[in-house]
Amino acid sequence: MKVYEGANIRNIAVVGHGHAGKTSLISAMLYTAGATQRLGRVDDGSATTDHDEEEIARKMSIASSLAYVEWGKTKINLVDTPGFNMFVHEAKMVLPVVDAAVVVVDGVAGVEVVTERVWAYCEEYKTPRLIVASRMDRERADAERVLDSLTKAFGRSVIPLEMPIGREKSLTGVVDLVRMKAYTYELGGDGKGKETEIPADLKGQAQEAHEKLVELVAEGNDALLEQFFDKGTIPEEDLVPALHNAIREDKIFPVIFGSGLGNIGADRVMDFIVDYTPAPSEHEWVQGEAAASGNGEPPKRHETDNEPVSLYVFKTVSDPFSGRISYFKVFSGVLKNDVTVQNFTRGSSEKFAHIGIMQGKTAVPVTELHAGDIGAVAKLKDTVTGDTLGDKSAPIQYPKVHLPEPAITFAIEPKSRADEDKLGVGIHKMMEEDAMLRFFRDPQTKEFLIAGTGQQHIEVVVSKMKKRYHTEVILKAPKVPYRETIRGKADVQGRHKKQTGGHGQYGDCKIKMEPMVRGGEFEFVNDIFGGAIPKNYIPAIEKGIKDAASRGYLAGFPVVDFRVILYDGSYHDVDSNDMSFQMAGRIAFKKAMEQAKPTLLEPVMAVEITAPDEFAGSIMGDLNSRRGRIQGMDNKGGNTVVKAEVPMAEMLTYGVDLTAMTQGRGSFNMEMHHYDTVPALLQEKIIEKAKAERGVVKEEEE
Repeated sequence: MKVYEGANIRNIAVVGHGHAGKTSLISAMLYTAGATQRLGRVDDGSATTDHDEEEIARKMSIASSLAYVEWGKTKINLVDTPGFNMFVHEAKMVLPVVDAAVVVVDGVAGVEVVTERVWAYCEEYKTPRLIVASRMDRERADAERVLDSLTKAFGRSVIPLEMPIGREKSLTGVVDLVRMKAYTYELGGDGKGKETEIPADLKGQAQEAHEKLVELVAEGNDALLEQFFDKGTIPEEDLVPALHNAIREDKIFPVIFGSGLGNIGADRVMDFIVDYTPAPSEHEWVQGEAAASGNGEPPKRHETDNEPVSLYVFKTVSDPFSGRISYFKVFSGVLKNDVTVQNFTRGSSEKFAHIGIMQGKTAVPVTELHAGDIGAVAKLKDTVTGDTLGDKSAPIQYPKVHLPEPAITFAIEPKSRADEDKLGVGIHKMMEEDAMLRFFRDPQTKEFLIAGTGQQHIEVVVSKMKKRYHTEVILKAPKVPYRETIRGKADVQGRHKKQTGGHGQYGDCKIKMEPMVRGGEFEFVNDIFGGAIPKNYIPAIEKGIKDAASRGYLAGFPVVDFRVILYDGSYHDVDSNDMSFQMAGRIAFKKAMEQAKPTLLEPVMAVEITAPDEFAGSIMGDLNSRRGRIQGMDNKGGNTVVKAEVPMAEMLTYGVDLTAMTQGRGSFNMEMHHYDTVPALLQEKIIEKAKAERGVVKEEEE
């Protein structure tokens, strides 16, 4: 494998909505460039970048995957990213390491909900964009409608650099509006276009589109503008570099046309990537995070071979055979095989043996990687996604990608004792691979919980665990962590007196109980005067009350947000001890709860839902039926964003319901907000159910 320097490398993320044709376009590029011997297809599982068994079974991309092509004197590193809501965070994870994004839109559907989301990610990372309208050979594919959809969503900076020749099944090629040449193809052929003259019936239209393009390029450049007014055009040798700069500076978002499955225009996509997207060496520098001491300027690196070596790990894959594989970008310096570098995030050293570049799931060994290149290495000890490594003498820390919190949580139970033993290991490996996966134990319900972006995400994880690690689990809706509290006050006495042969037991306390503000948890006030209870027994009373509160009163849920004031009591010189006063505390607590108007509290979630405008009415009606309180609405480019507060108990199946309600175009995230009182009618049902469950537990114990 030839070694490439930064000026001859292009790092491209291929992003867009699910089923827009991203993986097929990459397969066409690989085949056209001679990197593969056949045109890979998603349908039959032969696509290079959809190699995971789950991706092949589901016919969709689930995780980012790498491939590369050598085109002319340039190496193009391609990152295929998923386009479904549940997995679109994978696209965000790769943006810090690429130099441009190819945004793929469907020739029929145009801009869809995930197109807008990945576009927003690109804006956040200031990533230059090239738009490919793919699948143009489909029935009802329409170039004008796609362009209209793109300019409505992303503004007048979207401009075609090509025009399709023919439409739908009779698509035969494209017109290059920069060089004013036509390229014709055979549907399903070798992907290499034959250069010809522009068809006569398209000449006028092409000339008009060329002038629009030239005008837009000249807009921000005085010298070009003068040239344009003098000659009415800009010569190709000036137009290409001017267009390259305008794209690099995010002033222009060019659109080209093609078909991945039909292998039309893949060579043009690669030509455009080489000519118009920036090389890594064109960046001024890459900014590190502020130094831990907080003093001085944060370090930065130029993407050149002359600086100390530094690299950023943007993805980890857990392979059952090769172990942990780390995908990284070399931001500076030259990384050689068998070198030892420092992990600045973990404070440990790592040896890079057998570095390579990935072609789908196949690692191609290389001896070195230059600044700007993307590579992979297996079996690093401590390194995980988001870590920065480099020359020990020149520390730097590249910023990690911030992702939203997971939206959905399931309780997870191993099917058998054997599965229980393997569960922790399997999930830990899955979490190394998937930044949006969480696994934890609820301290109240004692359940193991798994959280992700949606039901399909969790189902994929469960399926992978079964296939890879032979671990079977059962998913259940998680128990809602209800709590109990009081609304009134109480003044009671708790006395524990037991006389047996020899020493007896005696503890006596008088307490007042009162509610506290929500979130106040528990407060114990010692108001004893004159030694009515010796000081050494007072912690025992508090412990007895806390223990009783943790077991609940109404339905076995912990009691919170109350204050206990201990103000009197009595003791016995011989019969009093810690255990007696603990019992007295428990008795006092139960009596106080009888008087203090106990009630149930439920967790209320802050929910944010994003969906196309036409579904706003359905979403609002559905939230009202879930006892939700709408907090606000906002419009963002054809989408409505609804913010609401909804009880957790009503949100356990929301992901599935939202998908059905919005034809898969809606997404949501939620986080714990506060606890609120459960309506009286529902309280009775919850208490009955909890008591029944506890009854079953008692019978089992007996």
